Amino acid sequence: MSLSSHLRLSRLALPASLLAASLLAGCASSAQPEYAPKDLADFDSKVSLDSAWSESVGNGLGRAHYPLAPIIANDRLFVAAEEGELEALDAKNGDDVWQVTLTSGITSALNADASRLYVGTRDGKVSAINQEDGSIEWSTRVSSEVLAAPQYNDELVVVQSVDGTVTALDRFTGEEQWAYTATIPALTLRGTGAPRVIKPVTFAGFANGKLVTLDNRSGQELWDLRVAVPAGRTEVDQLVDLDGQPVLTQDGRLYVTSYNGRLIALDARNGEPLWDKKSSSYLTPIVVGDYLFSIDNASHVLAMDANTGNVLWKSEDLEGRWLTSPAFVDGKLVVGDYDGYVHLLDAQSGEIVGRYDGGGDGISITPLTDGKRIYIYTNDGELTALDLETP
Repeated sequence: MSLSSHLRLSRLALPASLLAASLLAGCASSAQPEYAPKDLADFDSKVSLDSAWSESVGNGLGRAHYPLAPIIANDRLFVAAEEGELEALDAKNGDDVWQVTLTSGITSALNADASRLYVGTRDGKVSAINQEDGSIEWSTRVSSEVLAAPQYNDELVVVQSVDGTVTALDRFTGEEQWAYTATIPALTLRGTGAPRVIKPVTFAGFANGKLVTLDNRSGQELWDLRVAVPAGRTEVDQLVDLDGQPVLTQDGRLYVTSYNGRLIALDARNGEPLWDKKSSSYLTPIVVGDYLFSIDNASHVLAMDANTGNVLWKSEDLEGRWLTSPAFVDGKLVVGDYDGYVHLLDAQSGEIVGRYDGGGDGISITPLTDGKRIYIYTNDGELTALDLETP
């Protein structure tokens, strides 16, 4: 098996295995974490992480810990803070390019095409922002708050709202083209999976445990699949959210995670299962070459054969540390944790080979990677560029 040289991924992460009020929507009670965080053990460091630059961005994710994942585009790093600050920085040195403050707070992860940023705001709007100066090109109200990054193809911007509605907007004008609404339970994880959008179709996972494929011409449902089935006595036990973004490979395989469900590989053309494995996760996996990397609710890191689902290695070294979704750089997996640490794992063995203390209020946003550089954004708004150095 081989690992490709690099992969760029931006996807939010929620606190793993924490069944508390902050993790749930529509829940007034709280519970103890299912997995206590493991203490960090000493290891043989093979890679050092050195800070190239750092920038404070407003109040960061705010008290609600909105999933404000930044994005890299055109050699710039775009980052938002919950109170409405939006900044463009030179990705190389962190110098400011522009700063604007939107009239409403920002709630979603960011996405970008060649010339625009796409962002959701607290007033239930989705906006297209000019990358050159931060001006708003269009703004459209959708059915409810948007947490996941808006997705796009050549013609559409597609957003998934917390009420279970997927809305397609004209990419250039913001005019609504169609909307699809799924029925979701009253109690859900506080998060929404980003849909996977290609030219003909949109793949969207919902808090009812279903994956749906929509025709982008009309929003009509083409096929659906029950990925997870509610079970157990309590509402918490019955959570089956699909909060990880579906991962689509060039050869038409679709990988989907689910909470209290399974990790499944599908034929994207018709939804036929290729393999599945019992695994509970609300995080987005990544595929690198023939490897599939996933993190479950216990913050166990798994490497699997992407073709068969066979587990190649499993690391429990970071159990209970509320890991982010993984990113990949230079043959290593990169994850952040609740205590502000960044961990590097060798992608072929699972061995921890590097660590950086990012401090702050912890990390719940998936690290960004760009070549040999890693960008981390802490919950309290510290954005740091890290360079990998081999001793």
